[in-house]
Formats: sequence, structure tokens, C-alpha cells
Amino acid sequence: MAVGVYNSGARANTAAQHQSPGPGATNLQTTDSINEMYRDAWSRFATGVTVITTLEPGGNVHGMTASSVASVSLDPPLVLVVIGENRESHALVESTGRFGLSILDDGQTDIAKHFATPPEVRCEIDPQHFTALSDTPVIANAMAIMDCRVIAAHQAGDHTVFIGEVESIAIGAGKPLVWFQRQFGGFSR
Repeated sequence: MAVGVYNSGARANTAAQHQSPGPGATNLQTTDSINEMYRDAWSRFATGVTVITTLEPGGNVHGMTASSVASVSLDPPLVLVVIGENRESHALVESTGRFGLSILDDGQTDIAKHFATPPEVRCEIDPQHFTALSDTPVIANAMAIMDCRVIAAHQAGDHTVFIGEVESIAIGAGKPLVWFQRQFGGFSR
């Protein structure tokens, strides 16, 4: 399999060119080029799409689209969500100690796009898109919804990994919404 490597703006197209430079050679990659490649590499990882929700102090629902989520443990049921420290969701999850997690189906692209838009420029969303699971707001008609209590938080770079214990869960139906190469899509066999 050929592997493409960005090296100071030039792209190599063979696995042999991907090997480490020899003695005395200089790695020409810059922090900026590595960061660009890092984002590009992860855009090639197909993942499901979720919305993380919590309540604002005034009682309004706040949410963000997230793909950095994972199951951690079955006993007890634990999930992790990774939230950038500069996101409004970070402060709200930290202060409330709770979050809802909704796994979206392929008919919920508009909801995913809404919550991927910065809060200060997004339009209002119809309240019919929300429901509650044990008092935590979640997305109505999602494939799965969970109400989670934060039991741990770990700083990692410019993000925090929040570990939540699932206190309530409901399973729906549908086909998954997928995020791949910076685009929403579906899954087909």
C-alpha cells in the first residue's frame, strides 16, 4: 500500500519514502504541517455522530456536535466525551456535572450541522427536536440517548476528557449518521 507523506509541502507517494530520515538528515516537517496532516489523517477515520447536551444556567438547552466519544466500561456503564476547553459546552458540563449523549441517525444531519455551528451565530432550533431523559436534555428520535453523570475529568492538551456514568439510556431505531472526510453521510453495506 502506498502511503502519502507531507514533508515541508512536498508529498511523497511511496511507503519507502515514509521511512525515517537517515543519520544526519533533518526532518523538514514543521509544527504547522504536522497539525495540518494530523487533522487530515483523522478526517479519514469514519465515525458516528453524536450531540452532547446540557443545560444553561437559565434552563435553555445547550449542545455541541461531537465525534470524540467512546464507550469506556460495561460495568459500570461509562462513556467518555472529549470537549475543547474553549467551547461553551466545556464550562457547562464542568459546572452541571451532567451531559446527555445522543447518537444521531442519518435523517438528523440538520441537527448535527446546527450544533456544529458556533452558538453565537446559530439560529434557534425547534424545541420538538429535544426530549428529556431523567431531566437531562437529549435529541428526540436519535438512535440512542444517554443521561450521564460526570465522575472524572482529565485535561489532555487543549481538551478535557469527561468520563460519564450512564444513569439512564434509551435505544431507538434508524441508520447511523456518519462523519467522514469532513462530510456527513450514511452507512451502506
